[in-house]
Amino acid sequence: MPRKNRKKFARPVEAIEPPSTAEVVIAVATVTILVGVLGALAESPVWLLGLLVFLPGAASALCTVRQTEFVFAWTALVVIGTMLLRHGDGRPWLDRILMMLLTLVLGAASVYACHRRIGREQETLRLRSTAAAMQRHILRPLPMLTDDVLVDGVYEPVQEERLVGGDIYDVVASPWGTRVLIGDVQGKGLPAVGAAFAVIGAFRATAHREPTLTALVEALDASVVLHNSYATQTGDDERFVTALIVNVDAHEEVQAINCGHVLPHVLQDATVTTPTLTSGVPLGLAELSAEPATVDWFAFPPGATLLLTTDGLTETRAADGAFYPVTESLVRRVSLPPTDLPRALYDDARAFAGQGGQHDDVAILSVRRSPYS
Repeated sequence: MPRKNRKKFARPVEAIEPPSTAEVVIAVATVTILVGVLGALAESPVWLLGLLVFLPGAASALCTVRQTEFVFAWTALVVIGTMLLRHGDGRPWLDRILMMLLTLVLGAASVYACHRRIGREQETLRLRSTAAAMQRHILRPLPMLTDDVLVDGVYEPVQEERLVGGDIYDVVASPWGTRVLIGDVQGKGLPAVGAAFAVIGAFRATAHREPTLTALVEALDASVVLHNSYATQTGDDERFVTALIVNVDAHEEVQAINCGHVLPHVLQDATVTTPTLTSGVPLGLAELSAEPATVDWFAFPPGATLLLTTDGLTETRAADGAFYPVTESLVRRVSLPPTDLPRALYDDARAFAGQGGQHDDVAILSVRRSPYS
């Protein structure tokens, strides 16, 4: 059955926007006039113009190389021209020469620093773009259809790097039913990607092989422990992963193991219920718990929708600190098609947070029994 690809990922990463040329010209002219006015009021116009030597340094931190070169040229022209034209004020020529040399040296250093800054930014952007491309290939596009379920949803990393997040998901059709994983790696950005890849790789390798969810979770935990052992050798921090693994088969009840993750929601008719699951320790921390992972069962009848989320949704806050009311929002949208529900929920949460609120990486999956099951 052909399926449309509705892959939801963040936009490609963009470089920091430098000021426009007009803004640079206006800023430089304003500072020059201000320094001139202050110099005239202080009756020391020549030496206060020496303050302009810091303009190229400021430009090197914010502007492009050409803009920094323009600021350098303008500063050199104003300072050196003023020093040469106002030679009759009794100031020693050695002081004038030193001021002109200082202007040239600091200006050249600022242009060089700007070159270095932009080079580092471009390298960082390349690294982030590479990690983002890897993440797009590791996280399979939604929707995903198996003999048991149709899984749709949204995945939106929304942190300072704007592309790489720590939320993960995957769906595997095994001989014992369809297994759905949703998880959240401790931390964000590039350092969290390695742990995310480790869990997803282990899930795909073992979901076909292990007949029980407990054995599957043990394998996922071992993958995080192994990743942490490599991370400590390279000086990186150890990480844990909260996760929820659900197994859907022909029965009206599904199996689930909760490894410290956000609880799922079941939507049916006009009701929203939250199954009570035993909260185990996150992946990577099993050795700290004396109890093995617990398999829970809850009802997931035909016609119902199972909603899985990460804490990026539950921890969304408005500007006044109020948390996003997930259950209330689901009740209002319980009649939406399962394929439209995740995006509607995500958009509503972003609107709730507004400009002054707080929102984080988020993955939202809707799981519906397949019409062929």
